[in-house]
Amino acid sequence: MSDYKFFAQVNEAFDKAAKYSKYDKGLLDQIKICNNVYHVTFPLERDDGSIEVIHGWRVEHSHHKLPTKGGIRFSTTVNEDETMALAALMTYKCAVVDVPFGGAKGGIKIDKSRFSDSEIERITRRYAYELIKKDFLGPGSDVPAPDYGTGAREMGWILDTYRQLKSDINAEACVTGKPIPQGGVRGRTEATGRGVYFGIREACKNKEDMEDLGLEPGLEGKTFVVQGLGNVGYHAAQNMIQGGAIMVGVAEIEGSIYDAEGIDLERLMEYREDTGSILGFDDTTELESNTKVLEAECDILIPAALENQINEGNAANIKAKIIGEAANGPTTAKAHDILREKGALIIPDSYLNAGGVTVSYFEWLKNLSHVRFGRMEKRFEEGSYRKILNVIENISDRKFSEAEMGILAQGADERDLVDSGLEETMVNSYNELNELRKTHDIDLRTAAFLNAINKVGIIYNQMGIFP
Repeated sequence: MSDYKFFAQVNEAFDKAAKYSKYDKGLLDQIKICNNVYHVTFPLERDDGSIEVIHGWRVEHSHHKLPTKGGIRFSTTVNEDETMALAALMTYKCAVVDVPFGGAKGGIKIDKSRFSDSEIERITRRYAYELIKKDFLGPGSDVPAPDYGTGAREMGWILDTYRQLKSDINAEACVTGKPIPQGGVRGRTEATGRGVYFGIREACKNKEDMEDLGLEPGLEGKTFVVQGLGNVGYHAAQNMIQGGAIMVGVAEIEGSIYDAEGIDLERLMEYREDTGSILGFDDTTELESNTKVLEAECDILIPAALENQINEGNAANIKAKIIGEAANGPTTAKAHDILREKGALIIPDSYLNAGGVTVSYFEWLKNLSHVRFGRMEKRFEEGSYRKILNVIENISDRKFSEAEMGILAQGADERDLVDSGLEETMVNSYNELNELRKTHDIDLRTAAFLNAINKVGIIYNQMGIFP
């Protein structure tokens, strides 16, 4: 769709929710706009000596809380409109899960496959330098993270560049999603996908909502289709399967496959690693395009790729009763209305995709405190648990082996604490949104935007900017 405007889609959802808020138009307009939009261009000397001009963006949507927070993506689709939309979504996402950041987003318009690793490093470091010059990067100003096309490696380069230019004891907190030795937190890699699982699991627990959809409560036995087996899609699918759901369809760049009997995720990943494609795996049926599987028979559809995947062209054909938006903006406004009319439960990206920023918040806190989660309490907890188990042994005939004692008395390490915090956040936030949905008789997306508007609006009032 050549006329598709992502930021306008986000604002359309915002306006729909704003009707239920108590704030006047002036304050709502302030919440909606992007505070800072930075378009940077710089030359890259390629390995062969040629020069190529690189375009990048960084958008800070809202300064109601600092620092601003948002990923950096490397993709040919990156443009100003997309970056503004994603930054706005980050503001609302952080508010929904009570993470104290304003929203931001960044991106570089490149096809990574065209560049060598050394060229990617030079691009990343120069982009970071340009951001630092304008104070668009720092522990208290703007904190990036990985997104589509980037990962821990790129975040490590950004941190190293920042350290070369700034003498800052809190330098590690200038970026999240870093390698563990550079201050990363255990559990960050799988956080977004695991958050998707927690959100869908919580939705499926609600007996009343499942009855409305004609489904049994719980995740056990429900079928799902996932679009995209990148970091988010893979970990979402892995956790869904461990939770008892059955993966029946997969879409990737090269095409889509379906098998009503179920698809083995780990074997599929090995097959794709060996062949470079998911097509031809076992007895799966190859569908006509890489989006056709979105219309396949299943209980739950998890779009985990890019925006604008579910649109007015295919929404009427989607059979899933639950849409779990693992990607940012996968459903257009018109498609959302079509799905809602069909009775589907849409779990919106502004909530479901928030696992990554939640754990990024934990990483940021760890970097500022300069201590690993669990370091001071893990052994103390183990000692306390052993004392309790010893009491149990003394008052009963039950004797624990050393192996059993080790398992039962184990104290929480960093990964345990991060995962617990993520689960707590996703469970509480879903129930808050679902209650708001039923109070106002609105859908979950509108409830999420309304929730965010209320939380951001009250900050502006406290700041004295608006009466």
